[in-house]
Amino acid sequence: MEKTVNQKAWFLVLPVLLLVAFSAVIPLMTVVNYSVQDTFGNNQFFWAGLEWFKEMLESERMWDALGRQLMFSGIILAIEIPLGIFVALNMPKGGFWASLCLVLMSLPLLIPWNVVGTIWQIFGRVDIGLLGYTLDALGVNYNYTQDTVAAWITIVVMDVWHWTSLVALLAYAGLKSIPDAYYQAAKIDQASRWKVFRFIELPKMMGVLMIAILLRFMDSFMIYTEPFVVTGGGPGNATTLLSIDLVKMALGQFDLGPAAAFSLMYFLVILLISWVFYTVMVNLDKREG
Repeated sequence: MEKTVNQKAWFLVLPVLLLVAFSAVIPLMTVVNYSVQDTFGNNQFFWAGLEWFKEMLESERMWDALGRQLMFSGIILAIEIPLGIFVALNMPKGGFWASLCLVLMSLPLLIPWNVVGTIWQIFGRVDIGLLGYTLDALGVNYNYTQDTVAAWITIVVMDVWHWTSLVALLAYAGLKSIPDAYYQAAKIDQASRWKVFRFIELPKMMGVLMIAILLRFMDSFMIYTEPFVVTGGGPGNATTLLSIDLVKMALGQFDLGPAAAFSLMYFLVILLISWVFYTVMVNLDKREG
């Protein structure tokens, strides 16, 4: 008997497809349209071809912002991944204290990005902020609005405070998935704590760690609200990351063509690196399988 195929279920997906088209595809096509045209206002456009892409590739401003962005993402990953693993390894494995730690670790993730920026903007002020006032009282010259090093330290510490919990929770989930038989075998073999971590815990956490790295890279590479609220990209252009520079170009200077080309290259860089991480994750899953 031939089986009847019912395709009516696709109608349930139609609202989602329409929503994605409205919120993602249509704006993306608009950006593509701006990237190959020039305008002098009054809704009049002139074909520019690849002129804006060439201009952006030759722009020192874009390459400087890209360098700052890569440095920021690299610092964030270098701090948050090991710190998150360390926190997960030292969290209670069960009971009341484990539940309490999970709740406390989740709290920073619930705070909106603009509120995080505002908190650290006030926290670091020398006149009214606890951190700034304390450092000033100790004789430490700390002013994130005028000193480049202080500005970088502030936005890095702010991001570490905000997002290390995500890495810790993912690593903790990976640790909880390890069967007790592995630990019992390691105890019988009298394996050291380092060997247990190296040969049991780390390989079993590798899948969730790749997800954590992917999520943290994408978020840190697209970060805008927090550093903009705290430093505004300053002092000078010291903390002007790619997203901040793009917004300044599009809204501050109203250079729609270069900004559109800039944003498309920005998108392609994120897409490329995310694809690399995804490929590594798939290969790890196949190897474990």
